[in-house]
Amino acid sequence: MPAVATPVRLSAWDCLTPLGDAAATHAALLRGEVALRPTPVLGRAGGDAVPLALLPGRALDETEPPAWHGAVRALLAPVADRPWGTARYPVCVTSSNFGVGSLYAFRHAGAADFVQHGTPHASVAAIARLCGWGENIAVFSHACVSAHLGLMLASRLIAAGAAEEVLVFTYDFLSPFVAGGFHALKILNAQMPAPYAARETGSIGLGDGAAYAVVSRAQGNFAITAQSLHNEMFHFTANQADGAGFAAALAPVAEAARGLRVWLKGHGTGTLEAGRLEAEAMQRAFPAAPLTGWKGSLGHTLGSCGLVELALVLQSLRTGRAPGTVGTVSPTFTDTVATAPFATDGFDGAVCTSNAFGGAHAALFVRHA
Repeated sequence: MPAVATPVRLSAWDCLTPLGDAAATHAALLRGEVALRPTPVLGRAGGDAVPLALLPGRALDETEPPAWHGAVRALLAPVADRPWGTARYPVCVTSSNFGVGSLYAFRHAGAADFVQHGTPHASVAAIARLCGWGENIAVFSHACVSAHLGLMLASRLIAAGAAEEVLVFTYDFLSPFVAGGFHALKILNAQMPAPYAARETGSIGLGDGAAYAVVSRAQGNFAITAQSLHNEMFHFTANQADGAGFAAALAPVAEAARGLRVWLKGHGTGTLEAGRLEAEAMQRAFPAAPLTGWKGSLGHTLGSCGLVELALVLQSLRTGRAPGTVGTVSPTFTDTVATAPFATDGFDGAVCTSNAFGGAHAALFVRHA
């Protein structure tokens, strides 16, 4: 899908990670802090210790009601004054986990109360009740590009004049089911992730994360001027070996940013083949642009990563400094990987990418309005 032609602005935004809100997380990343901790992959049931980043005080095993509900309500409090969920103020909700932690808990504990949060519909409905939203809510789930889908629809609604503002909200909280699934694929293992590092074995971390952005026509200090989506439909998990899918997603955004000086926030999970293909495609599309990513500290927030990390990009643009690729080690796949923080003042904006199982790719360009 090509880049959107009409720029949209972000009038409000924030994120929640185990390191805090966007400002606190950004400051911690600049200091090189790592939120990931070795944690039994199946929670109370034990199992191998793998790198997970959980909200402070939250156990991996789901509770009833979900322990993270309060944190979500607090995150959204600054924008609670709009009539969200009405015709002119729709909501886009994105996730890849939804209430699967509650469903897993029901299957193992047998407590019927878990069922009321155990499906995507039920999980989103519970958040809508918690926040007082109306019924005009669109829900998206496509693995790690989920948040980009919500941003794309929101942008199109604004560009078409179909909404005054759109709230895009994303959330993914870990559970033994989620961690156990990635552990079974061997990409979540005992090693800490080192994004874009050319090492012998790849590994990822997983993290709790939530974020929101209010998409508007004319309000806000930052603008998304291009967005792109592409799906290779090549394999259940893998990408085409020549990296063509990465290149196809980047091409419209690179064209929109032609002649501008940009820096890159990549997907950068710590896997080997996808990490190499991504880094090389980014270097071809944006020669000499520094590439950074923060999943080596925060872990992979799955369907929410696109918006969680966009909030950190916006904080980097606001403060004039971007964190380097926390957790990486030399040698890296390309010499453009930034291993230390760098100034953003000399750049015109940032390109943000996310990549998902099966060769789904997303990219956007954000700059000062």
